[in-house]
Amino acid sequence: MDTTVDGDALRIYCNDHLAASAGGIGLVRRMLDHHVDDAYEPQLRELLAELQEERAALAATMTAVGIRPNRVKQLVVRVAEKLSRLKPDGRLGRSPLSTVIEFEFLTGAVLLKRAGFETLLGLSEVDNRIDAGLVTRLVEQADRQHRWLGEARRQHAAEVFGGRAERQDDASDT
Repeated sequence: MDTTVDGDALRIYCNDHLAASAGGIGLVRRMLDHHVDDAYEPQLRELLAELQEERAALAATMTAVGIRPNRVKQLVVRVAEKLSRLKPDGRLGRSPLSTVIEFEFLTGAVLLKRAGFETLLGLSEVDNRIDAGLVTRLVEQADRQHRWLGEARRQHAAEVFGGRAERQDDASDT
């Protein structure tokens, strides 16, 4: 097993994930503005707290391995998230389709985040500065988030388009 770590690649990789986390947090905050006092609000609030915790854990891991956050990448993602709000969807105000798309985006983003934590978990075997216990817990947390987001996405899509909200496959098992 090769235990050589490419520091530049790891710096870029971690900064990409850190920047993406800012976009996810921004999206969940925006969703909370539209889901006050509905069935999604409690879980979205919990998701937001967990995403913030995960971002802090990633930042702490980066610090532990000597990686500084790239502020430019973080700014670019925040601007992109705000620009995504301007996407026309055929209505003047927010449409029910917006929630379907947001849940779809978050469902995919959680799988990407999980993959990043798995990568760090593998790296923890050769770099003891990475807390394997913490990263394992974050992988498991991402699995739970993915299950809930998938359920919420299917339920809301069935409300918007009709049909049943049944699961076809679980991509996180592959």
